[in-house]
Amino acid sequence: MTTEVKNKMGNTTFSGPIRSQNGTRLISKNSSTGLISDRTLADSGVRDARRFFLEEWFLQRPGINANIDQVSTVEVQRALNRNWEALGTNMTTALCTFAGTSGGVKATTAGADQDQAIITPHLDTAATAWAGCLWGTENEVHWETSIQLPAIDNQNVWAGLKLTNVPELATDADQAYFNFLTDADNSGQAFTDFTKLHFVYSVGGTDYISQLPITVAANTIYHLKMEIDSDRKIAIFVNGIQYNVTSTSGSTGGTAVTTGTTKSAALTNDVDLIPYNGIEANAGAAEALNTHYICMSRNVYE
Repeated sequence: MTTEVKNKMGNTTFSGPIRSQNGTRLISKNSSTGLISDRTLADSGVRDARRFFLEEWFLQRPGINANIDQVSTVEVQRALNRNWEALGTNMTTALCTFAGTSGGVKATTAGADQDQAIITPHLDTAATAWAGCLWGTENEVHWETSIQLPAIDNQNVWAGLKLTNVPELATDADQAYFNFLTDADNSGQAFTDFTKLHFVYSVGGTDYISQLPITVAANTIYHLKMEIDSDRKIAIFVNGIQYNVTSTSGSTGGTAVTTGTTKSAALTNDVDLIPYNGIEANAGAAEALNTHYICMSRNVYE
């Protein structure tokens, strides 16, 4: 196709429906490097009838379970999100607020060392499809979120799919999540470079750590995405750019990776994971995490 034809296609109006076997994508191209970034959200605007979709835009803020479970005559309860809850060490409903200067919500720790601020689906039995619909490793799950750190301080930040709300790598035998640590004070995870964003996954207790070439900065938006394929292998994306995932285990400091299309090793079959976005203070000061949205999808039936 010639450059002239390509330019004309960019302004073409079609009178009938446009058909595609694999959806449509919204992209940006870096004028200096030519690098393509995929800005498409939640599997594109055209939804596949073979998949089940959930999206959380935080029209109401999450609260702790005790407040969500209050009777509906209580004003605090009426204002809270029914699908998502806040939890963590010393977390309170008041510490989860609307972000104000950005979309979504801000979860802030209470101010002491090892305090946590975590948001997750309301985990009470049959409370929400977010928890009642299982996100199994065999279901070709897609997960994505947008996060922002108001400040880089002493903190442990994680976002992704885990068995528990505990941020430490060693706790869950099976998991897949993005992780940013400023130091190893509480987690014990001795990353080689604490300025970088990492992607961590575990398969039956064997851990894999990819050190991405991304230096985490304050007040910067990070659109994080995972896609698990039919072979239970994960592709990862940050701000629309795909990065390689290491299949080398045992490197606690993290294996440096670059942009590319290499996926993870296969996850353990038939393990149901839970989405968590959280932050833990690594010192005696309040730490905050903004979450703009969380979107997930899976095959309607495995």
